[in-house]
Parts: sequence; structure tokens; C-alpha cells
Amino acid sequence: MIQTVRGVRDIPPEESAGWLFLEEQARRIFQQYGYRELRTPIFERVELFARAVGETSDIVEKEMYLFQDRGGETLCLRPEGTASAVRSFIETSRHRSLPWRVFYMGPMFRYERPQKGRYRQFHQIGCELFGPAGPLADAEMMALVLRLLEAIGIGSAVTLEINSLGCPVCRGPYRERLTAHLHERRTQLCGNCQRRLERNPLRVLDCKEEDPALLHEVPRMLDHVCDGCQEHFAGLTGHLTDLQLPFRINPFMVRGLDYYHRTAFEAIATGLGAQNAVAAGGRYDGLVAEMGGVSTPAVGFAMGMERLLLLMEEQRIPVVRPDLYLVVAGDRMVDGYGLQLAEQWRRAGLRVEMHLSGGSMKSQMKHAGRSLAPVTALIGTQETAEQTVTLKWMESGVQESLSAERVLERLLQTNA
Repeated sequence: MIQTVRGVRDIPPEESAGWLFLEEQARRIFQQYGYRELRTPIFERVELFARAVGETSDIVEKEMYLFQDRGGETLCLRPEGTASAVRSFIETSRHRSLPWRVFYMGPMFRYERPQKGRYRQFHQIGCELFGPAGPLADAEMMALVLRLLEAIGIGSAVTLEINSLGCPVCRGPYRERLTAHLHERRTQLCGNCQRRLERNPLRVLDCKEEDPALLHEVPRMLDHVCDGCQEHFAGLTGHLTDLQLPFRINPFMVRGLDYYHRTAFEAIATGLGAQNAVAAGGRYDGLVAEMGGVSTPAVGFAMGMERLLLLMEEQRIPVVRPDLYLVVAGDRMVDGYGLQLAEQWRRAGLRVEMHLSGGSMKSQMKHAGRSLAPVTALIGTQETAEQTVTLKWMESGVQESLSAERVLERLLQTNA
């Protein structure tokens, strides 16, 4: 028997309803903020991510899926979405018509150790905004993130954390100060961080293996930012306060991708272990120019769909379910009457699931219960003869008999 490759999985029909619900809510919220969908290829040239993400990042060094096509060119499956959005921005000269607001959703690929909520093929939803340079854009994007989390029912389980990563003016001096501090404690660092110390010392701050007491002794970026970054961060916290969005400053937050500076933020959830960020992003004003485009400020974020769905499951969030389950018990005339009504209700916009395999009323009612439909329509020989329908409200157990014409009106009132 051929099985799935380690680190990937099927999404069975009983789970896909949750995925559809999440995607629908994301599209609805993003469009309210003026974002339109961008669909990029799932494979790109390796150089795109080496330049954008950083050659010393774990993604480029250890996690990308590489392959050669028949022409001998080395390509990779996309490990994240921002670099592809920037490439598209540059390639189609979008700097001529700013701002450019786009969102994306789809599979990404990283060769990581599979764990709860993280697979080697995983799925992200993200937004990228090109043009605005001030903290107002950052605050609006965080509001968008929290709106989506509220829309899918997990807003109360998430905390917004923010930090400033500085800019090229102040990050260099801070990096030297941080490196000097860590060199004095080199023997206390884990093996990975000892290697990072020379190439990317900021990544030491988000290492999950280090002693928290050791990290709390390091210089804090927020204490060493330049006046411009300090003003930007103060503006951001002011806007979040104006919007009454609760947040927490986390001075040890860094991004795993090199292109971020100034604003960084994460939406942190409880119950997901060490990998507890369900949304993460920030500002990357220098990335477009670094990749060969016209210098353009930009800010964005990405969400892991698998982690969001885990939280929705823990919170018992109801997703797509039938408006009505139809139980038909009888002969051909009864079945035909039920089928006609089901089609009428569907044409009116209701989600109607009908049991098509016969069986007793009792066995069909078990299927109705498993469907989570709030109402079951019962049709037997008496209902067919009288052109009526018996509705059973599943939560209360209350039943009522209505004429076929009144049923649709009653159901539409219930769903209004």
C-alpha cells in the first residue's frame, strides 16, 4: 500500500468544511479592507528566497525543497508568501499605482520536523500592503488580523504582541552590542546559537532552547532604537490604543526572516505548545529595493491555517453545516415528493442534505444528528398525501407540522 509522504496529510471531507469556513471569512474580512487576491506559482527560482529571506536563515540553509527541472534550472517549492508577492510587485511595476493591497492563501513547503499544527506542506493566509510608510498602516493591519480571528471565533484565545526591530540606522550598532554581550556568555549558549552568533545574532533572542534568565539579561532593541524608529513605535502604540486593541510589548520578539525591520508583531495563542504564533508579520521597507525594485515601504503578515483550525476545534467553533437534514421514509411517491422539496429549498439558498440510501426513520435520524443540522424535515406517507412537512428542531426536540408552502418561509425566518 502506498501511503502519504511523512509530513503531509489528506484533508478529509469532515475537516474540509472548517477550511472552507476559514477561507470564506478571510476573503470577506480582507475585502472589507480593500485587499484583492494574488495567486502566485508554488515553485520559484531559488535565488528569490535566498535574496529575500536571507542566505543565513534556517529556511534557506536547511528547510527548502529543491529540485532541478528538465532544463537543468534549480527551483524550489515556495517556503513562504511574501517573497513571491514582492517579486510580482516588481515584475508588474506596481510602484506606479500605490497603494497595492493583496492577499494570498495556499500551500507552502518546508522540510521541518512534523509537529502539532505544523506539516512539511502547510497552508498560509497572508496580506501584503505596499506604499504607506507610517505606523497607521501597521495598526490597520493588526486590526485586520484581530478582526479575522474574531470572525472565526478565537479572538478571545489570542494575545497581540508587538516589538520594534529597528532600522539600518540603529540595528547595526545594536547588533554589535548584542554580539559583544553574547560573546561573553558564549559557553552558556546552545550549539545552534553559538553558530548563529557570528552570522545572525538576533535569532538567538527567539531560541526556544536558551535559558530565559540568560535572554532577559541581553540588551533590548527597544532601548537602542534611533529617534525615527522610536517615533514610529510610539505612533503605533498610540493608534492601537485609539482602536482599543489590547496588546503587549515583547522586547525579545524577532522575526525568523531577515527582511523585517521596525514593526514586528505576533498573535499568540494558548494551547499550541512552543509553536504558538497563529499570525506573525511586520514591516519590510527595504525588501523591494534589495530585490531590484523601486524602493517602496511595505508591511504584511501570514497566518498558519493548520494552527487556526486547531484553535477553532479546541474552542468548538461551529463551521459549515446543513441548514436542514431531510429524512424521507416511504415508497417512490414519498421519495419523489421529498426530492422535489429539497430542490426547491436549495434553489432558495438553503443548504439541504438528504438521506439517499433508505433505511428506517430511526437510522436516518442518527445521520441527521451527526450532520449537526439545526432542523430535520420528516416526510412519510401521511405528509406526502397531505402535502405537508414535519419539522423537528434538534436542540429542543420540538416538532411542528406545516404546509409545504409555509416550510420555506419558516426556515428562511430561522436563518435570517
